[in-house]
Amino acid sequence: MVTQEQRKRQLAREKFLRQQQRRTAARRKARARNSVIASVLGVIVIGSVALYTTGVLKDDDKSNASADVTPSASATSKAPDPCAKPAAGKIKTLSWKKEPTMTIDTSAKYTMKLATTCGDIDIALKTKAAPHTVNSFDFLAAKGYFDHTKCHRLTTSGIYVLQCGDPTGAGSGGPGYTIPDENLKDTSLKGGIYPAGTIAMANTGQAHTGGSQFFLVYKDSTLPASYTPFGTISASGMKVLNKIAAAGESTGAGDGAPNATVVINKATVTKS
Repeated sequence: MVTQEQRKRQLAREKFLRQQQRRTAARRKARARNSVIASVLGVIVIGSVALYTTGVLKDDDKSNASADVTPSASATSKAPDPCAKPAAGKIKTLSWKKEPTMTIDTSAKYTMKLATTCGDIDIALKTKAAPHTVNSFDFLAAKGYFDHTKCHRLTTSGIYVLQCGDPTGAGSGGPGYTIPDENLKDTSLKGGIYPAGTIAMANTGQAHTGGSQFFLVYKDSTLPASYTPFGTISASGMKVLNKIAAAGESTGAGDGAPNATVVINKATVTKS
């Protein structure tokens, strides 16, 4: 028998999936419109649109949200911002046509550090299991792609994740290329659960559409095994995530911009 809580989570997941489908359709229309404008004006449109927010973690459309998700406590009482001011600097506008050449040593260990305004988040990367993903992050971090970017989405109902990696800060950005899905049979993904402490790729809900956006799981979340899990967050990093989650999100519907000012001052990938 399905409990009320299980039904609530199911409805939340279904809502997110509907949102992603609507956003994918909207983005396709936007791309088509931009192509027409470019051909008329003779302007080359650079970059790609909206490939990287996840299937359940895709876009930020809030229509019908109140019908499916119970408002969180953060809606009625916004907690103080627990994070510091961002470091000085500007987001780089970067784009590439092709996935970077494989340059990492797949037999070596790599770690990633996200130095954020809320504290450092250290991540042990799964190099052998997700080489394309780790290689892409090594490339992007070295280019300063993530530096000064906001983590634009916090989900506090149904699933429990912080989403980052979009220089536009709107859930529509990416590096111009996509990478293949990897490690979808990771032994950590048991019973349809992405466990707390997982970092995984966001995508459009279609295969091999990951780019630069990723999500950090701060509490066990029920999701289909469609999002490349490519690392494990340290205990100290989890404390930072939980601090961000405790501050809540902006809509009160369980899915919106984090109330905390979460900015990645610097991202680094290191071979050990």
